[in-house]
Amino acid sequence: VCESFLRWTLSPDDAFWARMSENDAIGMIAGNGIYPAIFARAARAAGVGRLVAASFHDETEPGIEDLVDSVCWMRVGQLSRMIKFFSKEGITRAVMVGQIAPKNLFDLRPDMRTLVLLGRLKERNAESIFAGIAGELAKDGIELIAATTFLEDLLPDSGHVCGPRPDKRLENEAEFGFRIAKETSRLDVGQTVVVRRGTVLAVEAFEGTNAAIRRGGELGNGKAVAVKVSKPDQDLRFDVPCIGPETIKVASGAGVRAIVIEAGSTLLLDKEQIEALADELKVTVYAY
Repeated sequence: VCESFLRWTLSPDDAFWARMSENDAIGMIAGNGIYPAIFARAARAAGVGRLVAASFHDETEPGIEDLVDSVCWMRVGQLSRMIKFFSKEGITRAVMVGQIAPKNLFDLRPDMRTLVLLGRLKERNAESIFAGIAGELAKDGIELIAATTFLEDLLPDSGHVCGPRPDKRLENEAEFGFRIAKETSRLDVGQTVVVRRGTVLAVEAFEGTNAAIRRGGELGNGKAVAVKVSKPDQDLRFDVPCIGPETIKVASGAGVRAIVIEAGSTLLLDKEQIEALADELKVTVYAY
């Protein structure tokens, strides 16, 4: 009776959160960086009682073991092992949190299931590979949920986020860089560009955001602006743009004076630390 009452009274969104009770379990596909730990803490705060993590050697931080109930360590490319682990743990929902270093994507030792998946792909970019993994999970009754789940408060609205207040020139750089970054992301080249005075200094490719910021900053003489956007029709289940404390440190070290992110679509991982570093290192964070 209580369950029927909840279905009748709750909106679809509320019903989703109700399903995420402490009796539900979520499987984490945990990559590198601080993203997995931040997600785990947010999920616990939201009432998720059981978390398990598929973790990767030389990628996932060992501290993940202290934040979840069960961990399976594996190599990148062991899709069968991951799915068997989730199935054994009774997982019907999983989330991708954290990236995989490019060098490990070129050093894959795929199992047979991964080989078959890769063989079906016409293009092997992040979106097609992750979508393929989502399809394989679905075959075994595991739904891949949005990577922003429980983290919606870390998606800033438009305007000044932290650090020194933006000036008119920065707003102009933001508009120009945003337009260029949207086009490069549409082409699946990269989601970050570094600009100065209407000139593109660097475009992110396979090397990642931080490397692009370093290259662009070297050419910008302390006045460059990095712009990071989501892809058009971004699939929120994977590859969601994010910045963290390390991004602020890299920008400061490279002489990049501001980081422009897409409002409502970019995660601030460890928001308090980002704010503290932006103030200390004089790096503006602005949501466009």
